[in-house]
Amino acid sequence: MSMNNHGNEEKRNIASINKDYVRSVERHEKRQKAHKVRLFRRLAAFAVLVVVVMGWLTYTMVNQSRVLAAKEDRKEQALQALEEVKDQQDLLNSQILKLNDDEYIAKLARKEYFLSDEGEIIFAIPEKEENEDKNNDSKE
Repeated sequence: MSMNNHGNEEKRNIASINKDYVRSVERHEKRQKAHKVRLFRRLAAFAVLVVVVMGWLTYTMVNQSRVLAAKEDRKEQALQALEEVKDQQDLLNSQILKLNDDEYIAKLARKEYFLSDEGEIIFAIPEKEENEDKNNDSKE
């Protein structure tokens, strides 16, 4: 303990040398500390800004991905509808070609409207009986 007391006595007896120098060193240390605090605050603000920008970019990317997927689905549906319309158009074009053929028109008139050439006799068989006969034949 005596040693501890001795150290305290020495500190009390030490005279401050070059007070101006000591003050300038203390001011310099305060400035350094203030500079570090400002630097830390700037870095923290920059980090917050980076996090906000990254969050916004991520949100935008996810949102755009969702929109893109929805548009691709609509495109796929539109392509399917287009394919169906093209098939229907091909069918209608072939029907137009057939309707320009006189033989096809005559055959259609005979079938649908029971028209006949001179000397022809048309026998009409009900379709229900034909279907029943076919069903009975397949059961046996």
